[in-house]
Amino acid sequence: QVKPVESGGGLVQAGGSLRLSCTASERTFINCHVAWFRQAPQKEREFVAAISRNNDDTYYSDSVKGRFTMARVKFNNTLFLQMHNLEPEDTAVYYCACDVNDLYIDYDWHAWDYWGQGTQVTVSS
Repeated sequence: QVKPVESGGGLVQAGGSLRLSCTASERTFINCHVAWFRQAPQKEREFVAAISRNNDDTYYSDSVKGRFTMARVKFNNTLFLQMHNLEPEDTAVYYCACDVNDLYIDYDWHAWDYWGQGTQVTVSS
């Protein structure tokens, strides 16, 4: 069983940057598509970014495209989400997730198999 562990959240002013990390505490991400989702209070969990296990292609939601970058460092089994030009609307708990069953990236959070505990990102205006 894969257990993602997130880190790197915090409080930042609008326009600032943060980098989130996701590591696998047990086993590895080798068989996973890996994604970041986020959930703000009173809102549905939403897709942010993902990286494919097939070819390391990356996918982004329209709301973060051009501001966020996801990357994988294979030798230490870690993934990063670099976030620039943060906006108050980016405030949420950010979750790292692994999908081992689907052939392609699924933007619906229900399809993902393993989840971390989440890390809070707060952007002040």
